[in-house]
Amino acid sequence: MRLLLTSDTHLPKRAKRLPKPLLDQLPYVDVVLHAGDWVDTATLDLLESRSRRLVGVYGNNDGPGLRARLPEIAYADLDGLRFGVVHETGPARGRENRCAARFPEVDVLVFGHSHIPWDTTAPTGLRLLNPGSPTDRRRQPHCTYMTATVTGGRLTEVELHRLPPR
Repeated sequence: MRLLLTSDTHLPKRAKRLPKPLLDQLPYVDVVLHAGDWVDTATLDLLESRSRRLVGVYGNNDGPGLRARLPEIAYADLDGLRFGVVHETGPARGRENRCAARFPEVDVLVFGHSHIPWDTTAPTGLRLLNPGSPTDRRRQPHCTYMTATVTGGRLTEVELHRLPPR
């Protein structure tokens, strides 16, 4: 099972549209996970229409229209691996232990908010992934998103994709 992970798309404030390399992945992935801060409902509509399955949450910049359609926290069992998706996890210091305590029932937690790519594992085995942002790099050198594969309950081929400058 192929996954695309993204967050903090901030359309149309930070970009006019999602980057072509990210959109080009959609026909090849089984599930898209979006960790919030969509900002506009058109991006949600687009990903819903082009994705086989979309698992998304709202973020702190998402208004009532998005909050009415998306949960604050989403859960999904993907080929035997338990995923959680949430926008904000708090400061980087202590994140692994804090998230392991807050989400003991998941194997992988996808989060956003910081726009900083993140890939660590808590002492409990919880994998934490932040795909960064495909449209707003903030203090990072590149805009980013991630892809991954789930096979038989194992997460493999986690790849951070750096997007060319706009």
